[in-house]
Amino acid sequence: MTQAQLAQYVRVQAQTMGKTLSRLESHGHIARVRSTSDRRSHVVSLTERGKEAVAAAVEMERTVLAAATIDPDVLRQELKAVVRELASQFGSSTTGALLDNPSMTP
Repeated sequence: MTQAQLAQYVRVQAQTMGKTLSRLESHGHIARVRSTSDRRSHVVSLTERGKEAVAAAVEMERTVLAAATIDPDVLRQELKAVVRELASQFGSSTTGALLDNPSMTP
């Protein structure tokens, strides 16, 4: 996936995505390579270390949710409602739009 596609997917500006990817790259979680079809683009991929970090995050989520007395889907909906309320109070339409994106829900 390209850097621009990632920015569009999570609905942030390209500059914001670039900064985020720079941090991930410096920690060894991703690799960026110039696209062979479009030299202006960078293709982003997870490194082995990045895949390990994702697996650890998934396991942490399972551990936390296993101890919860609430259904995980209900918990996600409650958390989305809280984030929407905070976004409306602080005037962030981007956050609400991100939460409404069905592809962002596991």
